[in-house]
Amino acid sequence: MIKYNTNNIKELEHLFKINLINSATGYKSANLIGTKSVNGQENVAVFSSVVHLGSNPALLGFICRPTTVPRHTYKNIIETKTYTINHIHQDILEDAHHTSAKYPENISEFNKTNLQPEYIGNCTAPFVKNAPVQLELKFIEEMNIVANDTILVIGEIINLYVKEDLLQQDGLIDLSKGKVAAINGLDAYAVPETNIRFEYQRPK
Repeated sequence: MIKYNTNNIKELEHLFKINLINSATGYKSANLIGTKSVNGQENVAVFSSVVHLGSNPALLGFICRPTTVPRHTYKNIIETKTYTINHIHQDILEDAHHTSAKYPENISEFNKTNLQPEYIGNCTAPFVKNAPVQLELKFIEEMNIVANDTILVIGEIINLYVKEDLLQQDGLIDLSKGKVAAINGLDAYAVPETNIRFEYQRPK
């Protein structure tokens, strides 16, 4: 085993360090967050930090990096209070990853990829068309993380859309049937398969 301690990590070359620490957590969710500015400019960006915070109410969070540089997704969410989360699937991996490129605010990532915006119901933010799982969220609150100046953005699920063949009788969304991807580190994608489930566990 190769060992890294706190001092070693601080001294590592920058790119090696961010690859190492980002992949040390294991596989992460792969999502596209869709927003629209108050001026009507569409934005879509890849995030690997979406996490479940609770089911009642149904809350999700994601991490926004420091706002010392423009963060269009964060700005749009704070101003409009509405955004979408869309699962990345096998057919859109390259285009989804390209949304990490830093375009000016007046350029939509939808126009620089083959990703297509889709509007459903009364949601003013764009969904990603054909995503097997699409969520509409309402901004609830933000929490500043002082240690590294990042922001935990918390939203409540307003509407959840799931492709019918993915939904199991007990409520599980079988992501493997939708070829939903996971992210390893910053730029490595995997499409996992569900091969085993266990019953709810009680003390023996």
